[in-house]
Amino acid sequence: MDIYAFGPIAAILDAAYGALTALSALLEPLAGTAASAAAVILVTLLVRALLIPVGISQAKAEQTRARLAPRLRELQKRHKKNPEKLQRETMQLYKDENTSPFAGCLPVLAQAPVIGILYTLFLRTDIAGHANELLTHDLFGASLGTSLVTMLFTGPFSLPTLVVSGVLIAIMIVVAEITRRIFRPVAVDDSPMSSPGMLGMMNALHYLTAVFAVFVPLAAGLYLTVTVVWTLVQRVILRRRYPLPTSV
Repeated sequence: MDIYAFGPIAAILDAAYGALTALSALLEPLAGTAASAAAVILVTLLVRALLIPVGISQAKAEQTRARLAPRLRELQKRHKKNPEKLQRETMQLYKDENTSPFAGCLPVLAQAPVIGILYTLFLRTDIAGHANELLTHDLFGASLGTSLVTMLFTGPFSLPTLVVSGVLIAIMIVVAEITRRIFRPVAVDDSPMSSPGMLGMMNALHYLTAVFAVFVPLAAGLYLTVTVVWTLVQRVILRRRYPLPTSV
């Protein structure tokens, strides 16, 4: 069964296709065959601009969590032998401060539908029963509908795809490393979240976007690249606006 033929999903894809092709047509006199790539960049910037309030909330939540770190350490010492009570007291503390240990996940969740739509638009040869003209566009000769993995393992080999995908992934890795160094998680003594294994996993998550980009069409990889760069710049600006306590 083709889930993309299901009425509501097909309608959403067709509407997104119409909007993106219209934007590409507007940009084509300036961008040529890279018009769709330029459209993807503009869509990414629009989505990120709409999520600025969410980013501000995330920065405030990080500031609150850092401020709560000494009290969390005290709870760890007080209820070290009673994990259930420790969990209740910890969640109550977050509740009293009107925040959550999971605050900050919303930007990722909010973008998931956009990435999913872009992935589909540059994956299918037809959209709602008509030919997908977006697949005729490229970025510096690299097809927007081809992923690095697909090109390497099923062919045909394309040097532009290899180079453009490699550059985008390299940018994501560099941004991930900068982000990891600047925004280290606040450690809480004896907390499971502060264990070497957990901290190692959290550091590895910074590079997950680059890994994901290997498997998605180049258009989605372009969206991810612009997103991670925007996110880093935004977090740096907001960290200055909402600095963490100097001593936690």
